[in-house]
Amino acid sequence: MNRGRLILIPVPLGQAPANAVLPPPVRACAQRLTHFVAENAKSARSFLKALPSDWPLQQIAIDELNEHTAAGELPRLLAPALAGSDLGLISEAGCPAVADPGAALVALAHQEGIPVIPMVGPSSILLALMGSGLSGQNFAFHGYLPSDAQERDRRLRELERQSRQEQRTQIFIETPYRNRQMLESLFRTCAPGTRVCVATDLTLDSEQIVTRFVAEWRGQPLPEINRRPTVFLLLA
Repeated sequence: MNRGRLILIPVPLGQAPANAVLPPPVRACAQRLTHFVAENAKSARSFLKALPSDWPLQQIAIDELNEHTAAGELPRLLAPALAGSDLGLISEAGCPAVADPGAALVALAHQEGIPVIPMVGPSSILLALMGSGLSGQNFAFHGYLPSDAQERDRRLRELERQSRQEQRTQIFIETPYRNRQMLESLFRTCAPGTRVCVATDLTLDSEQIVTRFVAEWRGQPLPEINRRPTVFLLLA
């Protein structure tokens, strides 16, 4: 049986124009596809309209896969590829299947013998690490930390201890409206000699990446990052 491919299509971070951050082969591939699985269908349509797609939007099938999608729905989402059509996977996180529910669809594609094609595009996690000056030889991404202040402080102390023991860069994110609380926890909890990087609005004109020792951060006003997508990194 001929199978289509599951093609992992990166998208711009924030409002960055696609032609500024996506290579031409990625844009060309997305333009020709007629079947997509996306974390958010509305955002996916906006992306395809901006390319623009080779097809009228009403002729493009977009199914949603997000944190609320039941595992039993995955075979249905993969059906176009099983029937022989190429299927694009789009994430709200920039690169599909990285800190993204699309990983479950990729896993099923492998089980079904469907070729998986990852394409080049912006990853906020890797861009932040590249620009931080912290260790790129040993690092870990931890997603979201606890929202409760005490639990968040406890988790930060644990990550700092692991970083110190293994010289590991610890990477994590926060819901943008809680960025200030995360900064306050970092500078309250971590040792003066720990380095912290704050990477905000990556790939946008307002991009800002700053790495300082905690002792230095404590002597500065908190950066204005509230409600702006930010990646946090620390190395003890």
